[in-house]
Amino acid sequence: MSGTRAGRVTELAANLARVEERISRACDTAGRARSEVALVVVSKTYPAEDVRELAGFGLTQFAENRDQEAGPKAAACADLPLNWHFVGQLQTNKVRSVVSYADYVHSVDRLRLVSALSSAATRRGRGPLHCLIQVALEKEGRAPGAAGDSGRGGVAPEGVAELADAVAAAPGLRLAGLMTVAPLSGAYAGAPAAAFERIGEISRSLRERHPAANMVSAGMSADLEEAIIAGATHVRVGSAVLGVRPTLG
Repeated sequence: MSGTRAGRVTELAANLARVEERISRACDTAGRARSEVALVVVSKTYPAEDVRELAGFGLTQFAENRDQEAGPKAAACADLPLNWHFVGQLQTNKVRSVVSYADYVHSVDRLRLVSALSSAATRRGRGPLHCLIQVALEKEGRAPGAAGDSGRGGVAPEGVAELADAVAAAPGLRLAGLMTVAPLSGAYAGAPAAAFERIGEISRSLRERHPAANMVSAGMSADLEEAIIAGATHVRVGSAVLGVRPTLG
């Protein structure tokens, strides 16, 4: 191993240890077992070599938000026992590719996407694709397309039930739960703890109709503690593990 690579491995190990300590402390605060929270490392912009090093530390859950990067990276790590999570906004023309490697899609936010994912998963003859409804809390109580909406994807809380029913009924798909990002606008802007409490409420409502849809994917590098305390089952962490990302052109 080159000196440069050895230094990178040391850096990743130290970063991971700090993140693990944060997760453990948050679990202690919440009275939860550490085993109740899965760390999903968002490896976007970083090479497959980093994924391999982290897998060597026992990590198995990795996420990407762009198909053009995710596909080749998943292929390069196909010999490892990893689960890949697609967490970015998903266009229907990318669905067939994403279904070829992703185990989880966190960004289901419209009926047309449900249909496309179902068709692709069924055609591929794979096991069920785990789908999470992306909830845009900034859209709560707002008319669709209202001024002030961010450009992020996601369905308003009022639309979760219909979309969840569609996923649950779709061949080739499994309704896994909900995903959210702390909003940049609306009532929960700057208040991640309140936002994650709200997604917990929506999750409890969802589970009344779909008891097995118990995943709550919430919290990132800056706010994972608030998400865990509010009940998140999966935290999506990138920069805190891999370092500050290069500026994308």
